[in-house]
Amino acid sequence: MARGEGAEQCTATLLSVKAVNTEKIKAVAKIKNQRNRLSVCSKLCYAFGGAPYQITGSALGFFLQIYLLDVAQLDPFFASIILFVGRAWDAITDPTVGFLVSQSRWTRIGRMMPWIIFSTPFAVLTYFLIWYVPPFDGIGKVVWYLIFYCLFQSLQTCFHVPYSALTMFISRDQKERDSATAYRMMVEVLGNVLGTAIQGQIVGAASSCPTEASVSNSTNATGSNETRGSLEETKHAYLVASGVICIIYVLCAVVLFLGVKEQKESRRNKSEPLSFRQSLWLVMSHSPYVRLVIGFLFTSLAFMLLEGNFALFITYALGHRDDFQNILLVIMLSGALTIPFWHWFLTQFGKKTATYFGISWAVPFMILIVSIRSHLVISYLVSVAAGVSVAAAFLLPWSMLPDVVDDFKLNNRDVHGHEALFYSFYVFFIKFASGVSLGISTLSLKFAGYVTGGCTQPTAVSLTLKVLVCPVPVVLIIVGLLILRTYPIDEERRKGNRKLLQEMMIL
Repeated sequence: MARGEGAEQCTATLLSVKAVNTEKIKAVAKIKNQRNRLSVCSKLCYAFGGAPYQITGSALGFFLQIYLLDVAQLDPFFASIILFVGRAWDAITDPTVGFLVSQSRWTRIGRMMPWIIFSTPFAVLTYFLIWYVPPFDGIGKVVWYLIFYCLFQSLQTCFHVPYSALTMFISRDQKERDSATAYRMMVEVLGNVLGTAIQGQIVGAASSCPTEASVSNSTNATGSNETRGSLEETKHAYLVASGVICIIYVLCAVVLFLGVKEQKESRRNKSEPLSFRQSLWLVMSHSPYVRLVIGFLFTSLAFMLLEGNFALFITYALGHRDDFQNILLVIMLSGALTIPFWHWFLTQFGKKTATYFGISWAVPFMILIVSIRSHLVISYLVSVAAGVSVAAAFLLPWSMLPDVVDDFKLNNRDVHGHEALFYSFYVFFIKFASGVSLGISTLSLKFAGYVTGGCTQPTAVSLTLKVLVCPVPVVLIIVGLLILRTYPIDEERRKGNRKLLQEMMIL
């Protein structure tokens, strides 16, 4: 009996110990989950950090080409060189900065924050000078825009690559990161709206082309003077718009710095430093990342090609010179309002399904706008529908990149501290390809007979613009979606990775 009682007591003791240990593990997990939770304020402050890149990006994307051609009055050949070299240089700096960021040491304000803070004032200055027309002509003007465009892109990269990688350091909870990414995408699309609105409305109020009435009631000399006067007003409007955007840029950087706390990496902080070559091989040998990047390379290229030529298309192919800035604004507003819908859609049906539906949604409307006769009301309706697809194109790549990084971590558990490389190489391929596309598209306008500073363009220019905003982007979207079908991280694998990562954190 004594032995039986002792055995029962021993068993009871062991069971109680196991229960206590289980409770402790659950308590630790609960504490860690609470620690990884982000407040709405933190998510909003983090999201504000994405606005500068999108505000300046939308202004440059929609207006730089038309600005160089019609305001700075550069030859299309030189404009194509500036656009290509600027984007190509920007692409090269992305993996370089990503590598340098991955080698950075932890400071009192984090590892990413110093890059963001110290690059901001210089980025703002160079951005402002892009929109200034220097008082000299010829090759000197081309060099001016090349220098300041490349400088701005480099400094913007020093802001955006660390900011993108910051996603992995605001929380270790995948769900919280996805939520913060949705906030970020919402603010970034609003940033696109803001950039388009500021640049479009301020510049749209000053037209460098006289109205038909003013032309009919004036002599040739007087008309020429009016054109020169309105051109000066347009130059001034571009400077005012850039000044407003610079102020917003600085304010967003301050909000990000004050409202977001960068979490230090947990155990074994970083692995041994890798060379640039080793880092490139490490990233590019991860199959899900390669497939994701190539797929979104084609789809992003389609939307960038559309963005770069859409202002010219609306102005010269559709003939809506007085409304182009409003049509662009409608696209961005529609995109901003549908971001919450796409976030709900991807949580309900999965990210791959959301990608197929969201990005392909734009295809019929691209075909429609070039197939029918120009009509202002239809142009606005198509813009609303196209904005829905723009929202998906913005949200999904940045929502899926953290999943790839998590998958990489599970397959390479001894490698730490290289998250920035995944974001920087992704941006590198996107920017380099967009530079090539914009350079070629601007050069094609020269071959079509584009008249610099002209209020009307030849029929060949209109036809070229139609090709650049419909058949080419549609083919790119189809190719990109076919590649994304091979992307291996579906919802089941993503949830499995999340569970494994949580177990690693507890242990």
